[in-house]
Amino acid sequence: MSSSTAEGLTAAVLTVSDSSARGERADLSGPAVAEALRKQHFSVTHTEIVPDEQPAIQSAITRLANKVRLVVTTGGTGIAERDVTPEATRAVCERLLEGVAERMRSEGAKKTPFAVLSRGVCGVRGKSVILNLPGSPAGAVESLEAVIDLLPHALQLLSGNTRH
Repeated sequence: MSSSTAEGLTAAVLTVSDSSARGERADLSGPAVAEALRKQHFSVTHTEIVPDEQPAIQSAITRLANKVRLVVTTGGTGIAERDVTPEATRAVCERLLEGVAERMRSEGAKKTPFAVLSRGVCGVRGKSVILNLPGSPAGAVESLEAVIDLLPHALQLLSGNTRH
């Protein structure tokens, strides 16, 4: 796995949206998440849009996790029938980081009671972290901000730097 920054803070943003994948609606969440990552010194090297189809999501996450240290998805985390991002993420992760998702929901609930309806997960694949965010631009950025300070440390641990 290569990284283009000294700290290995490479990231990809994967937008999961049927309408954006068809070109019917502009992707607002992906660019908002990418900008929030850049502000925290992540090098966003890949952005992509896929439809709400579990095989497409799994394939994209797997491919991107081989290229970057952090794969952030936005969209498909709710309770609608086509919201399958958490299932796709679980299918490709070796381990889940339940506390990260709990923290996002906990912080989100301070602003809206609907935050607890998000089913987003966070997990590990190889030396990469996969993080699911909601589909709304504000919800995605707020959820990311709730946990972004934890991510560099998680990536260090995955790289074998376990000295505390």
